[in-house]
Amino acid sequence: YFNTTSFFGIITWVFRNVRKDMGFEIERKFLVSDETAEKYLQMVSEGKLKSHEIEQAYLTTDPVIRVRRSDDEYYMTYKGKGLLKREEYNLLLTKESYETLLSKADGNIIKKTRILIPFDKYTVELDIFKKPFDYIKMAEVEFESDEEAMSFNKPDWFLEEVTNNREYHNSVMSRKVF
Repeated sequence: YFNTTSFFGIITWVFRNVRKDMGFEIERKFLVSDETAEKYLQMVSEGKLKSHEIEQAYLTTDPVIRVRRSDDEYYMTYKGKGLLKREEYNLLLTKESYETLLSKADGNIIKKTRILIPFDKYTVELDIFKKPFDYIKMAEVEFESDEEAMSFNKPDWFLEEVTNNREYHNSVMSRKVF
């Protein structure tokens, strides 16, 4: 039988040894205003931008093991420690596997609309969270290197940077008590 520690140890080993096509995620996060979020939601409704409906939950937050539904695709993700740069591995799931794992998750199930916004050579992922986190509108940009991330010139509509604020990690949000 598996106890919790050995189960997560096995999952961590699988992610690190089976899926070598992933690696590190390097991203910066910024808050955006309600008005900006509304503007981009309107552009989605007009067919000018694409979006995804995301639902995710966490099996554990140390290490971070997340299950996610993005439209009709399902994943389990392992994320290492870090703020700007983190180890990340993804495995595809079936809908049935996702639903089983979702039922075993602890804490809040996080739901959000993710809008994909072209900006220079990047794609800004604007996450507009649903209740109970509907006060958060956050833009994320991914980079190929630390140097590229640090030299990024953000657009004017980005507000406070929250890359180094753990309170804006979805895994931390999943544990928030209301």
